[in-house]
Amino acid sequence: MKSEILRFIIVGTLAVAVQFSVYQLLLPFVNETLANTAGYIVSFCLNFLLSTYFTFHVRPDRRKAAGFALSHVVNYLMQTLTLNLFLAFGCPSRWAQLPMFALCVPLNFVLVRYFLKRKACTNKK
Repeated sequence: MKSEILRFIIVGTLAVAVQFSVYQLLLPFVNETLANTAGYIVSFCLNFLLSTYFTFHVRPDRRKAAGFALSHVVNYLMQTLTLNLFLAFGCPSRWAQLPMFALCVPLNFVLVRYFLKRKACTNKK
């Protein structure tokens, strides 16, 4: 479990850096939510591949991809909500993602681990 957490931190840091970079690049051209969404999509693709092969050492399949996507829908909604809350409370657009990440990343670890590591249900007769 400790090595999974370390690998998750490495992959998560890379995914957050990608998302933050795309957000920063797009921020002058679009609103915060759209910039965050674009960054999230790019980061999601990278994150799925690295999470399956590197972090949790599982083979990607449709079921894992669906579970990963479901956990990330929850994470995306939490990020969008918290980003907009921080913006509403006066956090500067350039930095509003930082406290958002601090709240959302730990919960995302739990969700992703659950969906990638759970075993398929088998019906034995």
